[in-house]
Amino acid sequence: MNKQSAQTQIPRRGILLVMSSPSGAGKTTLARALVATDPNISMSVSVTTRPRRAGEIDGKDYFFISKERFAAMRDSGELLEWAEVFGNLYGTPRRPVELALGKGRDVLFDIDWQGTQQLAQAMEDDLVTIFILAPSAEDLRHRLIKRAQDSAAIVAKRMAEASKEISHWPEYDYVIVNDEVAVTGAKIAAILAAERLRRKRQTGLTEFVRRLTTEL
Repeated sequence: MNKQSAQTQIPRRGILLVMSSPSGAGKTTLARALVATDPNISMSVSVTTRPRRAGEIDGKDYFFISKERFAAMRDSGELLEWAEVFGNLYGTPRRPVELALGKGRDVLFDIDWQGTQQLAQAMEDDLVTIFILAPSAEDLRHRLIKRAQDSAAIVAKRMAEASKEISHWPEYDYVIVNDEVAVTGAKIAAILAAERLRRKRQTGLTEFVRRLTTEL
């Protein structure tokens, strides 16, 4: 075997990678790009009570459920986190996340500060958080209008909420200004690569070092 090409694989625990931002700052685009280029991370699929948008697929983008079903999941402890955003409920099913982490797979979350705080309470040791900022308020407004998903009234409401959302940036491990998607994506990939190497996450490291020292 070519020793230069062989890669030593040490078992590790997965990461909960959170990306948050005010609406329009680009976190969803960045999240999709990361999942498309990194085979070891997958997007957490949330449950939501909001109506399905054009082009969205149930079970891929979200699990679209009733308010009654959402309440039952929340009250029985089936959700790692949940929040109400613009009158709609969103939550993260617990079981698939815990299974993925145990297998050494990373899970990506596109959630707001409320959900991030709840994840920190539930699984702080597994959590890595990134806050995405737009370069300017005008740029944020332009992106919201350009995506043409919301009415003018909703755009105005999202802009009004942006200041409150941005105020939570100090709670995050990393903060990135999203001037260019490609550059920001590279920064996120670098953060993920470094976090995967943290000693506490390499669950097989003790056994590897023990075996290594016996061979000396």
